[in-house]
Amino acid sequence: MLPFRSLAAFAFALLTSACATQPISLQEVRDFADASTKLAGYTEMSSRFRDTYAREQPYLSPAADRLARENDAKRRAVYEDFVAAQRAVVLYMQTLSVLAGDGRYDLTPQLDTLAAAIRTNPDVGLEQKHLVAYTGLARLLTRVIASGYQGRSVETMVRDGDQPLQALLDGMTTIMRYYIKTNENEKKSVLGIFDVEIPMATKPADRMLVTLAKVHYMNKATEYKLVDRRYDLALDGLKKVSEGHKTLRANLGNLNRDEVRVTLQAYIRDLRLIREGLVGDSY
Repeated sequence: MLPFRSLAAFAFALLTSACATQPISLQEVRDFADASTKLAGYTEMSSRFRDTYAREQPYLSPAADRLARENDAKRRAVYEDFVAAQRAVVLYMQTLSVLAGDGRYDLTPQLDTLAAAIRTNPDVGLEQKHLVAYTGLARLLTRVIASGYQGRSVETMVRDGDQPLQALLDGMTTIMRYYIKTNENEKKSVLGIFDVEIPMATKPADRMLVTLAKVHYMNKATEYKLVDRRYDLALDGLKKVSEGHKTLRANLGNLNRDEVRVTLQAYIRDLRLIREGLVGDSY
């Protein structure tokens, strides 16, 4: 049996070792959570979806404009639902970052952003499971933040939050694909006018007008090409957030392991690169 002094020294060594290693493991958790709050491209693509009519209106015939106005009203009606999902995920990641850090920040004011629940939408693909996930994540966040994080750790937060978070990220991916479909329709509508009208302008007097139209067409085509790339990056960002959190969930209790930290660092790096790619592209 170890003497009391040796036993105390051994216990102290274990304690200091744990204190030394724990922040290292949580650093990656915090960095991943912080990188995930950006949800690269989702806000921008949501705004672009909402403002579709403003871009396509100059190219529409009177008959097409009437239908476009109706679609515009529908888009604006669901816009808040679409960004509500993002707010819940961002607040979850902010809460996870707080739990993984040394300080305690009051996120209570942000609970107001969860006041409006999302609704199912068959046209978009939002189902009851997405609504349930939003409600579940909102309740978890309200309980954790309102209690001042008492009795809550990274492990319990990830364990309780993974299922609704994954379902909500699936819903956001579904929404993003709907944005892509909407953008494809817009692109066909806008560029299609040039495809039809330019070949018909054959008079010499139309030469300058045709030249200007071709330049405008090229600019719009370039814009849509860049937007397509941004949609791809935004989808990849959602995928990385989902996979990174799955890694956390699968390795609860083993966050100090080097392979877990290396995996998380890779997701952090990928999310940052996606963000940089989105910032670097402009249209």
